[in-house]
Order: sequence, then C-alpha cells, then structure tokens
Amino acid sequence: MSEKITLPPPDYQVNCDLNKALLERRSTREYRKDELTKKELGQLLWAAQGVTSVGAYRTAPSAGALYPLETLLVVGSCEELKPGVYRYDPRGHALTKIKAGDIRRDLAEASLGQTWMAGGAAMIVFTANYPRTTDRYGERGRRYVHMEAGHAGQNVSLAAVALDLGTVVVAAFDDAQVARVLGLPEGEAPLCIMPVGRKQ
Repeated sequence: MSEKITLPPPDYQVNCDLNKALLERRSTREYRKDELTKKELGQLLWAAQGVTSVGAYRTAPSAGALYPLETLLVVGSCEELKPGVYRYDPRGHALTKIKAGDIRRDLAEASLGQTWMAGGAAMIVFTANYPRTTDRYGERGRRYVHMEAGHAGQNVSLAAVALDLGTVVVAAFDDAQVARVLGLPEGEAPLCIMPVGRKQ
C-alpha cells in the first residue's frame, strides 16, 4: 500500500479580501520556473475539496453531500514532493502517490498539444465518479457533478490569487488519453486540468 504524505495544515487566516481576489483573478498561461512548496499546494488542494466541518462537509458544495469529485495533484517542480501523480485525501488532508515521474508534458500533449501547460510547476486535475451522484439523481446528476467541478475550480482560482500564484482551467483534451496518462481506474472520468505556478 502506498504511503500517505501528510500536508501542512491549511492556513485559515490567509490575508486576502474576497472582492480583491475576484477583481484580480485572471487566466494565467505563462509561469516562472520556480518551484512551489508543499504548503502552497496543500492550501490549493484544501481550497478545492478540503473538509471544513464535522460531517466532512467541504469547501465546495455538493448535491446531496455525495462528493463525486476526485482531486489529483500532478507534481513537476515542488521543493518537498517528488515528481509524480498524487491523489488528495480531503479527510486526512494528505496525498497518496499513484504514479511516479513528471508527466506534465504528456498531459499537455493529451490536451490537444497545449505545450504551455507544462510550464506550470504542478497541475490540479478534477475527475468524476459519476455514479456517486447519478445513483441517487439519475442522469441529471451529471449536471450536478459538472456544477461541483466549477465550484471547486473557482475555489482554486481564488486561492491562487491569495497566494500570488497563477492558474487557469483547461477542459480541451482527449479524455481517453488523459485518463491513460494519469493512470485513472476504469469509471473515473477527467473533467478539467488546472496548471499552477508562479506568475511571470
């Protein structure tokens, strides 16, 4: 069994006014080569899907509190994490490595050749386990899953502003190729990829 990597506790006091974050949020496609820290990546992952209260409720709303999203972290350049693909555990605020090696270029190629994506120090990938929601809500549940991914993606975007980082949501990719590069299990579908790094 893969070892769990505990992330630094999220900082609930990051000093950033919400209105300022909304004003400054921009899609960023150019990044410096600087590494990110485990604390910064942990803060972004917590913003995406972190647990916020008893009952394991999270930062992003979820229809029926069913939480169909999975959050993966693709590390290329981080001070304290080796390159690879990690699965985020919201309850434990921890990572589990599921694949070794730097796959940023492979993911960029699978994203219709958007080579700029590989310039981000890391990538956050949201995937869906649709049956968690559709088993209760039927096919309309797919819509709820996509709404949830939008909430989570916006959380990451605003948290990036607070950390003076850049990111953007990418959804133009070959689903099967992305799933293959990430090593996703059958039934888990990629929804979007968010490269993240220090702004130019």
